[in-house]
Amino acid sequence: MSDLLEDEAVAGLAALGSAPRLRLFRLLVRAGEAGANATDLGRRLGIPASTLAHHLAALTRAGLVRQTRRGREVLCTAAYDRVAALSAYLTESCCAGLAAEAACGAAA
Repeated sequence: MSDLLEDEAVAGLAALGSAPRLRLFRLLVRAGEAGANATDLGRRLGIPASTLAHHLAALTRAGLVRQTRRGREVLCTAAYDRVAALSAYLTESCCAGLAAEAACGAAA
């Protein structure tokens, strides 16, 4: 059973419901545990710092991104534990109403 509450799942999905935020989040996922600094993210996405800050704030409020200040830089990382919890929440009842032989992944 997922540890994520419905309200948390809604917040996470809403935060990803914007094309620029989804692109930003996918960049962070690709960056891995090392993360990426905000300046580089803005440059790679071609968006102004203020717009980037807005999108990062939305993802951070939803718990999908963590930010750590290192001197003058802000290091951003995907919150993989929250991403896993969101994925588990979405799939925990997958095909629950079907017979075992028809359940998700049974044919794979």
